[in-house]
Amino acid sequence: QVQLVESGGGLVQAGGSLRLSCVVSGSIFSINTMGWYRQAPGKQRELVAAIISGGSTNYADSVKGRFTISRDNAKNMVYLQMNSLKPEDTAVYYCNADLWPFDASSWSRGQRTEVWGQGTLVTVSS
Repeated sequence: QVQLVESGGGLVQAGGSLRLSCVVSGSIFSINTMGWYRQAPGKQRELVAAIISGGSTNYADSVKGRFTISRDNAKNMVYLQMNSLKPEDTAVYYCNADLWPFDASSWSRGQRTEVWGQGTLVTVSS
């Protein structure tokens, strides 16, 4: 079974930095898009940043110039470097992957699926 596990959240003062990490574990055929979403209290989950397998990236306007998403395809990991953090960045951050699992019964790729991590809390104090 494919799982995503995030790490790196915590409490930081405004203007500080944090780096989130997410590892994809399990039997994987290939990973297409990986991304970070966040959900603040009382708000809907929103896309923060995404990166496709070729390296192209997409960012929410609110984080452009402050956050950087990257991935290590060899390790099945995605990172989010967050600089110049603001109190409004406070949220639970979720890792997301669009992938094809490995199907051992057919020795080929299984059904394309979307997987979410359990979330990691980022709190930015003013």
